[in-house]
Amino acid sequence: MLAIAGVLALLTVASRRTWPIARHVVTIVHEAGHAIVALCAGRKLTGIRLHSDTSGVTISSGRPSGPGVVCTVAAGYPAPALLGFAAAALLSTGRATLLLTLFVVLLVGVLVVIRNGFGLLLVLASIGVVLGVSTFAPQDVRGGFAVYATWFLLLGAVRPVLEVSRFHRRHQGAGSDPDQLARLTNVPATAWVALFGVVTLAALAAGTGLLVGYWEPGVG
Repeated sequence: MLAIAGVLALLTVASRRTWPIARHVVTIVHEAGHAIVALCAGRKLTGIRLHSDTSGVTISSGRPSGPGVVCTVAAGYPAPALLGFAAAALLSTGRATLLLTLFVVLLVGVLVVIRNGFGLLLVLASIGVVLGVSTFAPQDVRGGFAVYATWFLLLGAVRPVLEVSRFHRRHQGAGSDPDQLARLTNVPATAWVALFGVVTLAALAAGTGLLVGYWEPGVG
């Protein structure tokens, strides 16, 4: 199950046909990362907007500079990788059903702060899929889906970093998170892209190590 789920997740991320659709899930987690850190930093969260081109924006208010806003802006790209690592850690204890429940809780939290129609439909559809699997699917299907979702988060976190890196090499990255961070910190955008790359690859490596130790009969 582990290898099959990993291959399916890799194909989902690598395919030009499936990635434009699957990337919406990564965007949801990306924007959720911004939102959670904004709240933790004491900023006022206005809302999240998700768009059909797989872009998104999280709006918060507070000090225009300082550690709080830097951490908020920096949280987006690492968020899917860190969630994937946390999911792998939970799966390594055999708690697939609990993982799916936590996914639903996260999505419901995002739903509350969505501020546009497309985003609302997207998050509702995501909740429906995860809730349907966790409620009605047999145990082995729940386990397989949880493993696939974990692989997808770990692998899917890497591709957006590669994409933003390519945009910057072509001088097309204006307005991206790394550009905003460069303006806030005077650290070059390329350095922030490199940092995001290190974090996502480290999470992929660590998450893979946890998943390799995952034993199918332990899924619950």
